Amino acid sequence: MGTIASIPFVCPIAMNKTIRRASVFALLLVFSLLIRATWVQFYEGRALADDKDNRRNAIETYAGPLGNIIVAGRPVTGSAATPDSDLKYRRTYTDGELYAAVTGYASQAYAPTQLEGIYADLLNGTDPRLKSAVDTVTGERADPGDVITTIDPAVQKAAYDALGDKKGAAVAIDPVTGRILAVVSTPSYDPSSLTDANTAGTAWKKLTADADKPLTNRALRQPLPPGSTFKLVVAAAALEDGLYASVDERTDSADPYTLPGTTTVLSNENPSAPCEDATIRVALQYSCNNVFAHMAVQLGQDKLRATAEKFGFDDETQDVPVRAYPSVYPSGMDESSTALTGIGQFDVTATPLQMAMVSAALANGGKLVAPHMVSQVTDGGGSVLTDYDDEASTTQVVSSGTAEQLRSAMRTVVEEGTGTNARIEGATVGGKTGTAQHGENNSRTPYAWFTSYAKGGGGKEVAVAVVVEQSDAARSEVSGNGLAAPVARAMMQAAIS
Repeated sequence: MGTIASIPFVCPIAMNKTIRRASVFALLLVFSLLIRATWVQFYEGRALADDKDNRRNAIETYAGPLGNIIVAGRPVTGSAATPDSDLKYRRTYTDGELYAAVTGYASQAYAPTQLEGIYADLLNGTDPRLKSAVDTVTGERADPGDVITTIDPAVQKAAYDALGDKKGAAVAIDPVTGRILAVVSTPSYDPSSLTDANTAGTAWKKLTADADKPLTNRALRQPLPPGSTFKLVVAAAALEDGLYASVDERTDSADPYTLPGTTTVLSNENPSAPCEDATIRVALQYSCNNVFAHMAVQLGQDKLRATAEKFGFDDETQDVPVRAYPSVYPSGMDESSTALTGIGQFDVTATPLQMAMVSAALANGGKLVAPHMVSQVTDGGGSVLTDYDDEASTTQVVSSGTAEQLRSAMRTVVEEGTGTNARIEGATVGGKTGTAQHGENNSRTPYAWFTSYAKGGGGKEVAVAVVVEQSDAARSEVSGNGLAAPVARAMMQAAIS
């Protein structure tokens, strides 16, 4: 009789426990996959979509013509078809080098800059303010909008031509409206060289390797020591504080002047100038260092800084709408350093925009209207989305009396003093020259500055600032009157004619 094989007994409870564990493990795997998928789709996917190196973004941006940047009713940008490419259009520029400091560039290969970057969504049709920014049925974007600038082409060209081969920058502002009429930085570059993805790399390497830094916007983003042009701020502080009641009151100013706590004697450029105890008018006329260095010590750094900040110094949020680098009045100084700030040296820095703002406020009765270089932005049909002229704020920087006195003193500078190269027949012109030290112990070529205002017979007004960093002039010939004032004169004449 055969044997019966034994059948192993499995406890139902143990089996159920194993199944449950396996089920829980499987569910955890499913949940992990779902969480990962969600992360990829909603977070990493968004990051990839926003990545500037994601070609899909460039394809979408250049799927159609871009909107334009407008100067005096004329587009200075355009779009051209690019056959045999998934990037169907590329940006084009008219007078690209002339307007580069205004437009910046829009590139198939690099992130856009200046107005091209700030208004990228408006110009490519994805700005939500545009009507039906994206058609939900077809997925097509709206017609792109346009950016209307405040730039005056005559003033822009006058500045660009007058700067010529010099390394420098210039800004012009309408003091009554705050509209920026010109923004020029030289040497410039042609934005068209960066628009095509196939050729942009070569141009980029050449531009970034250039020691003269043509991609730098010197007008807005390169603060430098302003030299004697800063004496206008010091004089304003002295009058506002009551240290002196008038620009024609004699000051308490030894000549020569020894910096406090040192044996260093501060000299004047013209040793024979009548700078001892000179009035503010005469001190501006001859650019007397002793007067303003001592005045800075008398006022103290806190009062000087307060006045400088009213004019716009130390403002890290200055947008025009391009973010301008802050101009700086330093802090934590001893008296000798404070004295040097009185002549625009030590660690005082300013952009041409900032020094144009100083002249603009004085020209406008002490009122500073927020400078801006975009007047309006419009949709594809020309309807105004934002009017920046209406939104410009006004700040009373100094009293109208202080402004009037300094305008009078600035006129003396141009008529009889160090700024005679800025004279314009038939116009009222006031200005201030500046020559700022450059390099350790002033070992490099000094910076030449000029800031001024002008009013023409027809009532047109303008305020300008010019800095020349480098030119072909011999060191002995470098001066605000010799290099910068002629540029300012050309700009003012174009603005008021």
